[in-house]
Amino acid sequence: MAEKQLLNGNWKFYPGDEPGADFMGYDDSAWRTVTLPHDWSVEYPFSRNNASGTGYLPGGTAWYRKHFTLTEDPAGRTVRLFFGGVYKHAKVWINSYYLGFHAYGYTSFGYDITPFVRAGENVISVRVEHNDVADSRWFTGSGIWRDVTLEVTGAACFDPYGIFVRTLHADTREAVLKIDYASAGADRVTFELADAAGNPAASAQTEGAKGTAELTVAEPALWSPDSPVLYTLHCRAFKDGKLTDTAEIPVGIRVFRFDPDHGFFLNGENMKIKGVCVHHDAGALGAAVPKPVWERRLRKLKECGCNAIRTAHNPPDPLLLDACDEMGFLVMDEAFDEWEGCKNKWWQGHNVYPPKHFGYAEDFPQYHRQDLESMILRDRNHPCVILWSIGNEVDYPNDPYVTPLFQTVLGNNDANKPMAERMYDVRKPDASRLTAVARELTDIVHSLDLTRPVISAMSFPELSTRTGFAETLDIFGYNYREKFYEEDRKRFPAFAIIGSENSHDAECWAAVRDREDISGQFLWTGVDFLGECAGWPVRISRAGLLDLTGAEKPLFAWRRAMWTAEPYVRMAVGPNPWDQCFVWNGEPGEMKTIACYSNAEKVTLYLNGREISTLPAGKEAGYRAEWALPYEEGELRAVAEGAEDVLRTPGSAARLELLPDKSVLKADGRDVLQTEIILRDAKGGIAAADDRTLTVQLLGDAEILGMENGKPDDLTPYSERSRSTFRGRMLLYLRTGTVPGKIRLLVSDRNGMEAEAEFVAERG
Repeated sequence: MAEKQLLNGNWKFYPGDEPGADFMGYDDSAWRTVTLPHDWSVEYPFSRNNASGTGYLPGGTAWYRKHFTLTEDPAGRTVRLFFGGVYKHAKVWINSYYLGFHAYGYTSFGYDITPFVRAGENVISVRVEHNDVADSRWFTGSGIWRDVTLEVTGAACFDPYGIFVRTLHADTREAVLKIDYASAGADRVTFELADAAGNPAASAQTEGAKGTAELTVAEPALWSPDSPVLYTLHCRAFKDGKLTDTAEIPVGIRVFRFDPDHGFFLNGENMKIKGVCVHHDAGALGAAVPKPVWERRLRKLKECGCNAIRTAHNPPDPLLLDACDEMGFLVMDEAFDEWEGCKNKWWQGHNVYPPKHFGYAEDFPQYHRQDLESMILRDRNHPCVILWSIGNEVDYPNDPYVTPLFQTVLGNNDANKPMAERMYDVRKPDASRLTAVARELTDIVHSLDLTRPVISAMSFPELSTRTGFAETLDIFGYNYREKFYEEDRKRFPAFAIIGSENSHDAECWAAVRDREDISGQFLWTGVDFLGECAGWPVRISRAGLLDLTGAEKPLFAWRRAMWTAEPYVRMAVGPNPWDQCFVWNGEPGEMKTIACYSNAEKVTLYLNGREISTLPAGKEAGYRAEWALPYEEGELRAVAEGAEDVLRTPGSAARLELLPDKSVLKADGRDVLQTEIILRDAKGGIAAADDRTLTVQLLGDAEILGMENGKPDDLTPYSERSRSTFRGRMLLYLRTGTVPGKIRLLVSDRNGMEAEAEFVAERG
């Protein structure tokens, strides 16, 4: 029988290098105790001495140690240790025995520690090295920032990721599932499929340590974004009649295909993929993002019609994929942002030369196979995953690959690139090398999973479709290259095309909406993220539909108008969607731009009850109407058929409001509470023009994980317990301890305005 235990609690942490900390008997009693997942980068102040690309936060070297107890003698059993992700260059020991090195921060890895563990106390030691912080084009974080799991089974056990379930056929009458399995020493294996209510749906058994089985399911409930129904596959391994290992795998029954002429089909239904790209951080939490945070973000993205996620540009936390399975999101699962050639890493502002050249390219030649295999094996049972991406913009021109086909090239992010960097140079790596690498990576994916197509997000298809690179793929992914859809569909009629990364403009959506043969698009991005900064003091990229608190931005309103059919109108104030806000405020007579995002054919605008005018909106007007008006205090109202929106001049802050996402928590050391903190004016509106610095106190067995306001240039250290609101809002993250009881949250400003909330933590 398998025993799986999260080893997230009570790790000892030391921020620095400590020779001898690999020794089991090392005295770590003075080290700080932390709970995983843990990202030490966000515990330090922002500094312009760090890299702009990674959000002006530091890296370094640090140690983690975990003491745990095995109550039984492990003789005759198998004991394995799994890490969900460690950024980066991790070295791992158990009881003074060196287990190995893992370079890539985003892939999961594990070890069979059976020969080294004992009954009683055991000690894991992990050294993490992240000294070159200019090693990425976005914030990475530092530390053990995903779950660590201990698994104890019988000696005859399933191989790690040794069970692969896939749907051979499915409709509403019947589904056929095929299961491949591999084990160490089992002589009989059984499979039982249960529906969402726990009722048996199908079963099979087979002999031998390795083999296949088929299950036939009558009248299956099919998985889709609108109905994400999950079954559970109960797997049992036996040796000499004795149960030695078990596994439970969520199963979504679905079939899909990409048709070059007619787009994407799920369970026989043609649908557009309305996707967003997401990075892995959550502002104040850094890269250590609990599942409830992802769930809150995904719920909001659903509201604007989003049905797909691209994991830009690396394998995600498995918890995100779990949430996508459960909530109904299609996923493009991406492996790498760079291969052998190291991309430019900005460290003094975006496109500010000279760049630095650290990153995964240093590790790719030696470790790419194991990292790609890790992603495929770990994630291939997730029904949400429909695409394997082997790379993002690896064909970026002159970064570093060149070709004699183009003597000079200006790429997507080359506004300030010196002319010498744009020109062909025979001494630089030739782009033809990408074809050989892409073919190898595609073959690796196909060797492990033939049920999903392989894609790469190409930034330079005008080259990559002429070197053979594109044809190594199953599907063409185009980043910001809608203008080539028509030409390349004619040149490559056997290949489907999807927008793998796209801007927010209505024209880019029209290129998908109005073409049956284009499967969909993935916006850049779904949520703001740390890093890829324009320059000090801005710490984030502002490309998201949602800000770092998960709140809607005007870009969200624009997208909802494009992607949903229910009548909708929303106003925003400002010159363009990137800089707008939902606030009507200013000086009398000051000229203001008011945008109304709507799927209605026309919108009428009123100011203080006076009709201003009616303008076209909806599809024909790019889902947007726009007015220029002199500001006057009062009320703006936008009215469309079936919908309206109101903006009122905000007043001064009169009270604080706390909006927690739940009131009962689990005292398990892992449960997370997310509380919106809102400044209200005397009329109950958001006091968006009267921000206050708020201080947070906590009573009870819980800890504050972070405070985030989403303000791009707020450099308040995340470790502080005071922070200003931004446009009247802030988000607080709290994590429970292990002692049941009441938890009180108190929030106040320096002028005596305060609010409190009480929660109950029940035994987990």
